[in-house]
Amino acid sequence: MSASSSDGWSATQRRLHWAVAALVLAGFAIGLVMVALPLTLLLEKILAYQAHKTIGLLVPPLVTWRLWLRARRGRPAEEEGIPLWQRRAAALGHVALYALLLVVPALGYLSASTAPGQIETVIFLLIPVPHLLEPDEALYERLRGLHQALAWALVLLAAGHGAMALHHHRRGRRVLARMLGR
Repeated sequence: MSASSSDGWSATQRRLHWAVAALVLAGFAIGLVMVALPLTLLLEKILAYQAHKTIGLLVPPLVTWRLWLRARRGRPAEEEGIPLWQRRAAALGHVALYALLLVVPALGYLSASTAPGQIETVIFLLIPVPHLLEPDEALYERLRGLHQALAWALVLLAAGHGAMALHHHRRGRRVLARMLGR
């Protein structure tokens, strides 16, 4: 890994962090709404699904870009005064977050591919994305359940990540300030 930056994250790293966070929150909220919409609101339901799918397909390339930047540029030096067990927990949490940020959208795409209804996936309602798998109701149910469970895990882990950033901020550490570019 390249040398750590003493001044914090780059502007691009910070923007990608917050863009991905916003997309995950929006995708999760839309996901909750779309499954609750009745079929009597079919157009709204389809539009919500397409917005959810678009968001899901945007996250992996942005996360990949973040990982590439982190590998290329490194990360800021560890904050002084944070106990070793917390630094290790944070490192493990970051690995889990990155994994979920890649796996949850992939499972969503695969569940859309295997869905019995075969509703087309169209990014921004403009760019069709072909489904790689054939419809398979049993596989769809397994993938959909796993996608939903891991989406909840992602949001809960992200909430814990944010809570810890606030905790350190209240203790006068610069963890949050560096991600805000201050």
